[in-house]
Amino acid sequence: MDELTRYIQDYLAYLEVEKNRSPKTVDNYGRYLRVFVKETGATKLSDITDDTVRSFRLALSRKKGASGQELKKKTQSFYVIALRSFLKYLVKRGKKPPLLPEQIELPKIPQRQIDIIEYGDLERFLNAPQGNDIKTLRDKAILEVLFSTGLRISELCSLSRYHSFEREEITVRGKGGKLRVVFISLRARKAVEAYLSKRGDPEEALFVSYSRAKNPKILGRILPRTVQRLVEHYAKKAGIVGKVTPHQLRHQFATDLLMNGADIRAVQELLGHANISTTQVYTHLTNKELREVHKTFHGKRRG
Repeated sequence: MDELTRYIQDYLAYLEVEKNRSPKTVDNYGRYLRVFVKETGATKLSDITDDTVRSFRLALSRKKGASGQELKKKTQSFYVIALRSFLKYLVKRGKKPPLLPEQIELPKIPQRQIDIIEYGDLERFLNAPQGNDIKTLRDKAILEVLFSTGLRISELCSLSRYHSFEREEITVRGKGGKLRVVFISLRARKAVEAYLSKRGDPEEALFVSYSRAKNPKILGRILPRTVQRLVEHYAKKAGIVGKVTPHQLRHQFATDLLMNGADIRAVQELLGHANISTTQVYTHLTNKELREVHKTFHGKRRG
């Protein structure tokens, strides 16, 4: 085993054990770094130079994905972030690679456009599950909880039925194993209680999948793909044009808070964002002050 591969393995173990990163994150970082090694032929720390990294980034910009298209800037940035993180680890360990992590600039990524559902459409969507059967009650509870909490789909699927919903707050484990408290609305709480009142099983999961039989049987904890499908189903039922996803309800949660005057730091905490820059993507949609400045001062001479 060459020197660089050994250090990469040590770094991945550090991510898993000391930083408590998820298995998926560790796998992804390992994959990005192995691509770097393969593309550059680097075998030792002294091979990580400015020229090596520049040629690697050039190769990434020309690399084709599985569909034959060039890698998106955001995807390219994942490789660079992994390399920078690896270099930071080496510096922390007292190693001195030729290139320091702060010397590597991240690619500039265009700000993403966030689609927001109009309020009337949102209300129709949340009210779309109509019925008293257990699957419809589950679907209603899922939609209300997603909008009420801003949970990631993985966090929603991992919820336990034994949370104290009567307190209208629950503790969830988010990215990196970090715990945070989220709050549920009265509507969401009532929807969950109505659903659980129909449950007579011992399954620990809050939301479960059911078979399509007339008397559905529990198939286990609900999967993210199932949640995606039911969100798409009720969006169509509500007559909403365009695709609606569970993550879009997370966007909806954040913009709803900010448009009603919530502090961006509080929203960051509720969303479980590690960096404020991730939360700031919503501010261009919700800046009331700029709207008032435009309304007050623009075009006065035109009458």
